[in-house]
Amino acid sequence: MNLGKEFRLKRIIDEHGVSIICALDHGMTSPTFLAPLKDMPSRVREAIRGGANVIMMSRGFARLTVDAFHKDTALALLLTASATGSTVPNQVVDIARVEEALRMGADAVVVFVALTGPEEARMIRFVAEVGEACERLGMPFIAEAEYPTTYKKVEELKDEYGFEYLIRNARLCAELGADMVKTNWPGDAESFARIVEATAVPVVLAGGPRISDAELLQRMEEAKRVGAIGCSVGRNIFTHEHPEAMTRALARVIREGWPAAEALAELERAVAERRAQPEADPE
Repeated sequence: MNLGKEFRLKRIIDEHGVSIICALDHGMTSPTFLAPLKDMPSRVREAIRGGANVIMMSRGFARLTVDAFHKDTALALLLTASATGSTVPNQVVDIARVEEALRMGADAVVVFVALTGPEEARMIRFVAEVGEACERLGMPFIAEAEYPTTYKKVEELKDEYGFEYLIRNARLCAELGADMVKTNWPGDAESFARIVEATAVPVVLAGGPRISDAELLQRMEEAKRVGAIGCSVGRNIFTHEHPEAMTRALARVIREGWPAAEALAELERAVAERRAQPEADPE
């Protein structure tokens, strides 16, 4: 492996073999603006205090939140944005290059990979170009091998696209040079295990649309059991009433091996304490 990749991957995947990513890129993907993203420095600090070792975001807000980063926290820079208002389905726009990520001091680049439709050939070419550049320049490549939209329930997307869409996407990304694959929950642990096996590179589970804390933590426990090395969670962290505690609950399950039920109980206690002190400074 390229030496640059080796050093950077030590920050992306911690000493426990775990990657807990907080995805703060939804200002470029959501069809509507999400109010909690107004205060990005606070979102970064909360996630880091809770145990996230990677923050995923755009170039613009990386520059505006650098003071909120811990010295050991990795930056994963987005190279794509979703053209959600386009009449062309599943259109993903490339907005940055690997060379820029190197100049910014990023530890990884991230590409959202949407297959099917008229844009598939261009998407595959772009993923291949990123894979080649990352190998040449020593930059870890995280591919988001997900359903074409992340703003529907997983159950709806599974019915619309099917499990074969996910496993094909994940394998394709690995074939084209991804060092880590982020993918959706396919509905059960056995199916997720098939994706892990087919991919043969580290896999993290996407948080997806806002779901109950109990369901999210249970999914993470099951995904870890069948081979996931971590998670990449956005809305289920930054729209939560206690983002730090939510991140910590994910870290309890994934990094420390707590049962989901125990992590949930601790999370609920933290939320109750926060509600009892509404004037407390969250910082």
